[in-house]
Amino acid sequence: MMIRKRAILQTIIIIFGFHYTKVKMELNNLVRAAIFAALAVGMGFSLMLVPNIELITVIVFLSGVTLGTGWGGLVGGTAIFIYSGMNPMGSGLSFPPLFLMQIFSMIITGVVGGIFRPFFFKKKINLLSLVGLSLLGFMLTLIYDVLTLISYPLSAGLGFTGALASLAQGLGFMVLHEVSNAVIFVLAVPRVVKYIK
Repeated sequence: MMIRKRAILQTIIIIFGFHYTKVKMELNNLVRAAIFAALAVGMGFSLMLVPNIELITVIVFLSGVTLGTGWGGLVGGTAIFIYSGMNPMGSGLSFPPLFLMQIFSMIITGVVGGIFRPFFFKKKINLLSLVGLSLLGFMLTLIYDVLTLISYPLSAGLGFTGALASLAQGLGFMVLHEVSNAVIFVLAVPRVVKYIK
């Protein structure tokens, strides 16, 4: 009888200990996600006056690399929600289709960071991976720019020609944004990942 009680007690301790560990790990990830979101928002506001050069995208991507796809998407959506919604230069809340596209594209950025997570932890970063990283930064920024630029013409009923006109008008700023983020990804991601490993 005594052995049976001890076995039951040990089983309960193991189950609750495991549950406690899971909760603790989730709390750690929640705190890390909050730090990443705050960092992204803070860096967004600090570079707000510099046109089309921003660090939000790379920070959201790094949150996905660090915490995984779900947390990366959550950080991306939360960070851009706060940054765009409370931006004194013009709140995204004043135009909901644009606001939703910003949130959606940053969720994609965080999720993609989580998808590429194994790549950074298994391989040593070389020249080929730096080229791939710059292309990844370029493409994620392109997705963001295209979705946000076409959100107005499509929601206003201007159709495909209106969306093309909007893209043509914003082409110069788009290219600057994509190229700057490609460079930022190459400079920032390998250095940060080195400390995460």
